[in-house]
Amino acid sequence: EYRSPDPACNPYLAFAVMLAAGLEGIEKGYPLPEPIEQNVFALSEEERSSLGIETLPENLHDAIRLAEKSELLKKTLGKHVLEKLIENKESEWQKFKAQVTQWELEQYFPVL
Repeated sequence: EYRSPDPACNPYLAFAVMLAAGLEGIEKGYPLPEPIEQNVFALSEEERSSLGIETLPENLHDAIRLAEKSELLKKTLGKHVLEKLIENKESEWQKFKAQVTQWELEQYFPVL
């Protein structure tokens, strides 16, 4: 089971990259980690770290920065597609950052 892809992702791009990552792992002989039978969502950050479980980016901005550095993405999607994908996601991030949340309204509106 592979749970990390967002259900809203482009499935064609996601599967292309997952397959490329798997093939690279096979071709280069990457070692497989031991299976983890525990509920990883119930583990603390320290427990996950001790088991070698890395954390995915926590927001779109961090994911974009990571994608920009990925040689696997460049090789799999091609420079043009990756550039357009990042351009699109940067636009989404800027729009997201401009939103005023309900929490902000409730927190700060009473003091105005």
